[in-house]
Amino acid sequence: MAEIQQGGGGGKKGGKVRAKKMSTKIDMTPMVDLAFLLLTFFMLTTTFSKPQTMEITMPEKIKDEDKPPEVNEKKVVTLILGANDKIYWYHGITDPKVEVTDFSANGIRKVLLKQNAEIPGMILLIKPGDDSRYKNMVDILDEMNITNMQRYALVKITDTDKELVKESNL
Repeated sequence: MAEIQQGGGGGKKGGKVRAKKMSTKIDMTPMVDLAFLLLTFFMLTTTFSKPQTMEITMPEKIKDEDKPPEVNEKKVVTLILGANDKIYWYHGITDPKVEVTDFSANGIRKVLLKQNAEIPGMILLIKPGDDSRYKNMVDILDEMNITNMQRYALVKITDTDKELVKESNL
């Protein structure tokens, strides 16, 4: 811990008596041990950030003999997730007019709210492109929750959709 060392004071006998200077020495080993014990304790008892998950209810797989459900073409809006955080969207299935937007509040959110007001019972088809990022998929699902969209489906992108995206980039 701490100790005081006494050293011999001058060697003269009969001279003035002076106070002896004492040096102190502090042993720091217990303090270092305590610091490492506390560091280890707090590292082992700390809760790290827990992963956040999003629950998605997936439909049952369609058997080969069953046909997919038929929907009214006028109620379908297709969202194609493209490169550079762009969203290509169009209304209907045949002869679509492709428009481009982004993930901002004035982008896809405004489009979804407007289309939902104009088309009662709207069905959204979300088609992630090959060059879109995983973040884009999470963002579009967040927008579905924010805008309270109830009917949407994740669908594979078709060659026709790829051509539409390519034509709208020109």
